[in-house]
Amino acid sequence: QVDVVESGGGLVQAGGSLRLSCAASERVVRNNRMGWYWQAPGQQRVLVAGISGGGSSDYRESVKGRFTISRDNARNAVYLQMNSLKPEDTGVYYCNTVPLIWNAWGQGTQVTVSS
Repeated sequence: QVDVVESGGGLVQAGGSLRLSCAASERVVRNNRMGWYWQAPGQQRVLVAGISGGGSSDYRESVKGRFTISRDNARNAVYLQMNSLKPEDTGVYYCNTVPLIWNAWGQGTQVTVSS
């Protein structure tokens, strides 16, 4: 089991914002590239944003300019600021290493964007 706890999801109208948080153990975050993965209903989980230990980030094309990933290494935490949300952003969001080190996931946090 990977030691992460995701939170911050919820129901929001299109155009709204959410900030997701990931609290992880040191062994998960330390020296690892971290990312947020998204799983839409009935779809496979995909990476939407990643961040290196030094803060270099990259994004899936569909979220560029709207989502911002950040991390606090002292707190072993990773965040995802989600702005201008769209209904197609709906799904469960998970935090994990990039690439995956353990084939295990936290419970995720549900994001639902209404039109």
